[in-house]
Amino acid sequence: MWADSLLALERDHLLRLLAWGGASVVLGGLVLALLAIRRASSPLLRHFALQQVAWGLVEVTAAWRARRSLALRDLAGYVELDRLLWLTMGLDVGYVGIGITLALTGWLLARRQELVGAGVAVAVQGLALLVLHLLLASHLARLVR
Repeated sequence: MWADSLLALERDHLLRLLAWGGASVVLGGLVLALLAIRRASSPLLRHFALQQVAWGLVEVTAAWRARRSLALRDLAGYVELDRLLWLTMGLDVGYVGIGITLALTGWLLARRQELVGAGVAVAVQGLALLVLHLLLASHLARLVR
């Protein structure tokens, strides 16, 4: 029963990652399409949308591959998942920091809208991934109580 619950939590998490990644690709693609249709020149929006599409594609690919290899886990598998999750959350915090740094550098030092758009997009992706990973971590913590 415990392994089944863990498998269900993992499956739900990967579905949320697929949904977020898919939404990032679609919405970023729509922004790029609207900019092209209107023949608008917005470096900030263009680079924001490009980052959203790129991150979304990576997220969808990673979640899809992980979903195909889901299996029941024992306690050692749980510990491995938990440690990987905490490492991933540390990386997510780093993505947010990198995005903020890129946006601030682009705005304050270079006055480059491209850097601001890309930086904001990286921070948004990092924050969204952090929230999704924290959600899984909270579910995992409740599972072992």
